[in-house]
Amino acid sequence: MSRTVLVTGGAKGIGFAIAEEFSKDHNVAIVWHSEPPKNIAAGIHQIQADLTKEGSCNAVINDVIAHFGRLDVIVNNAGLVQTTPLGNFDAGAQRAILDLNLLVPGDLLAAAMPHLKSGASIVNISSVNATMPPKDAAIYGASKAALNLWTKAMAKELGPLGIRVNAVAPGAIAVAHNPRPSELTELFVKETALGRPGQPDDIAPVVRFLSSDAAGFITGEILTVSGGYRL
Repeated sequence: MSRTVLVTGGAKGIGFAIAEEFSKDHNVAIVWHSEPPKNIAAGIHQIQADLTKEGSCNAVINDVIAHFGRLDVIVNNAGLVQTTPLGNFDAGAQRAILDLNLLVPGDLLAAAMPHLKSGASIVNISSVNATMPPKDAAIYGASKAALNLWTKAMAKELGPLGIRVNAVAPGAIAVAHNPRPSELTELFVKETALGRPGQPDDIAPVVRFLSSDAAGFITGEILTVSGGYRL
């Protein structure tokens, strides 16, 4: 029986690549918020939702179960990247980052627990900024650092149930919908051992591996996929 994978933030970028990778031989559902996906693989079930709204995570899980009858993998990719310089402190903007990047994965997992069985897997999309603080984006970095700790805590809590929890920490990834200024890209490339920015397709197979039986004895790990950024 095919496994079912839920990918949040699956309309574009890394989430889109992850959904496409799994759709080769899995049932896939994606969640998108403000902009529907374009040219996505046939058969991928699409759910429009604002995951930060109360009750939304429960509704998404119920939708997946109603459509596919099971849930085996959750990929928490939806996230908010936003600068929060101290000189322009905005409490609402900072809470929005923490809500989506940190609290939503917990809400989704709580809603999904009645449906997850031994062998299920959670993969969180973190960032190298969890350990390399980004300039003027301290709350974003802090949210990913907290997500890493939550990943380890959930791995410890759910291990006895046979449910694994890991994270992938991408480096500088080039995404078409949100390109970086050329000078910033050049700086990242200069500090990356492989001499190029990453692509969403560099991340997707790693997420697939961590969710697979081949990684059946891996849990509580944060796997950096950065091309050797700042070695």
